[in-house]
Amino acid sequence: MLGNEEPRASVLGEVLTDATFYDYQDKYFDGTSTTVIPADLDPTTMAAAQALAIHSFEALRCAGMARVDMFLRDDGQLLVNEVNTIPGFTSISMYPKLWEASGLSYPDLVDELVAFALKAHERRRARSVVP
Repeated sequence: MLGNEEPRASVLGEVLTDATFYDYQDKYFDGTSTTVIPADLDPTTMAAAQALAIHSFEALRCAGMARVDMFLRDDGQLLVNEVNTIPGFTSISMYPKLWEASGLSYPDLVDELVAFALKAHERRRARSVVP
């Protein structure tokens, strides 16, 4: 997710693992997990997941950025697992990779985040000025 008043969702990514439970060990050390970007989903499911991500972001009054993690059940139901309001920015992090796949380079992503932060700061400052 990226934005303040009009947030937008990136393409979706998917974590595939051979582990029974995807955990820290599996993510960083075992090497059994892989990331697929964009996720191999039909357009209807992709759009539904993006809409659910936007709804979750807005419902929680998030601003700037977040990564909305979901589960896709075998019956097609999407379940929000977590809204991560400070997603990682390392070389293996999903957040910048998703935006890169959505057409937004890392430098442009950082520029947009700074611009959103400055706008939010100005709004807060304007509300706190006492005449």
